[in-house]
Amino acid sequence: MYNKSLHLVLEDGTVFQGKSFGYEAPVAGEVVFSTGMVGYTESLSDPSYLGQILTLTYPLIGNYGVPKDESHQGISTFYESERIQASGLIVSDFSFEYSHWNAAKSLSDWLKENKVPAVYGIDTRELTKLVREKGTMLGKLVFPGEPDIPFVNPDDKNQVAKASCKEVIVYGSGKHKVILVDCGVKNNIIRCLLKRDTTIVRVPWDYDFNEMEFDGLFISNGPGDPAFCTPTVNNIRKAMQTGKPIFGICMGNQLLSLAGGASTYKLKYGHRSCNQPVQLVGTQRAFVTSQNHGFAVDNNSLGVEWEPLFVNMNDGTNEGIRHKTNPWFSCQFHPEASAGPTDTEFLFDVFIRTLEVKNIPIPKLIEDELDAKSVLKQVYRGIEKGSVKKVLLLGSGALKIGEAGEFDYSGSQALKALKEEGIETVLINPNIATVQTSEGIADKVYFLPVTPDFVERVI
Repeated sequence: MYNKSLHLVLEDGTVFQGKSFGYEAPVAGEVVFSTGMVGYTESLSDPSYLGQILTLTYPLIGNYGVPKDESHQGISTFYESERIQASGLIVSDFSFEYSHWNAAKSLSDWLKENKVPAVYGIDTRELTKLVREKGTMLGKLVFPGEPDIPFVNPDDKNQVAKASCKEVIVYGSGKHKVILVDCGVKNNIIRCLLKRDTTIVRVPWDYDFNEMEFDGLFISNGPGDPAFCTPTVNNIRKAMQTGKPIFGICMGNQLLSLAGGASTYKLKYGHRSCNQPVQLVGTQRAFVTSQNHGFAVDNNSLGVEWEPLFVNMNDGTNEGIRHKTNPWFSCQFHPEASAGPTDTEFLFDVFIRTLEVKNIPIPKLIEDELDAKSVLKQVYRGIEKGSVKKVLLLGSGALKIGEAGEFDYSGSQALKALKEEGIETVLINPNIATVQTSEGIADKVYFLPVTPDFVERVI
């Protein structure tokens, strides 16, 4: 059933041999890789992958199938757009069987419905190392013995124009009216805005929205080179003259930067994963983020009125900007996730706050949101700061014979947070995997079962 040979040919002449499990037609595009372990449904339907052949580094793909295509409030419930956006898919091992409570079809069937070729049996580790060392390359999926096709560079054309909506669309009826410039917006961005009491007016990428009434401007993610989006940049500059709040994500970060006078450049192989660490500039706060972009903002090109808001902790590249006096900010990563961690979804709340309050700097609004959502701060609320001197923490339960020794992540994070507050910690935890791998994790450790009797003895 899945035995037809399909080859991946790279522009440097490298050939990988595999088998087809998608639509049977040749395709060309830019070969990129994502290191996310899950979320292939969301990734494939992400418009930012338009024109690209996506390589998934996680070995087994397709085991949980694809959910049914349902709609809520005019957008898909489980997909990030109405169709698969990637030009092709490359995986190591395809699961012929799938199992999930929400699955309606196999990944193979979904790919065929959307006429997207896919290949399995590829050494994705070798391919990823090659792309990492040489940089993003053009490639094509071709069937041996059949007519060849030329390489295609998606950066040569305006991918945003292809991904954007073609007419104005309105969602919701909330109290805050937000213009959403669609450069290839993900559905979860719309979901995140709708659940924050907004009316969203979604406009095409080159639509001049400045004659419309609105409270704030949102600039979405999207595929390709931001240099093609001169009309969008000009419209953003017009909006800046009003002083109204502006928030951008991914491509939106790049377009806001261009509107502010900065420049962008193409990364060697991009950031595409669910675990990219970023740091909030001027603080020790770090966040794990979902990312999908091949271009970045040049921090050195930012004007005197602008400054970086986030930086990537792996390579130091820009992950967001802010204006020093106006309520304009953006992030290069995806706070809406889908797939990935939602650690930074609070940025949507920061945007809503800019619609409601005036003259409060973006960093202060961010700190306020983080404090409001901090579990530790909620515990301390109503307790005089410094009055808590010592905390007893009950770790994970005892291991059984033959049971794998899993690391107690949540307990370790709690201990680190308490230590940062200068609080003495006492840990009851018989989990050797946790204690042995984190020396000095607590001030005092008891290797005892977590039972009422032993807890009372320690107290």
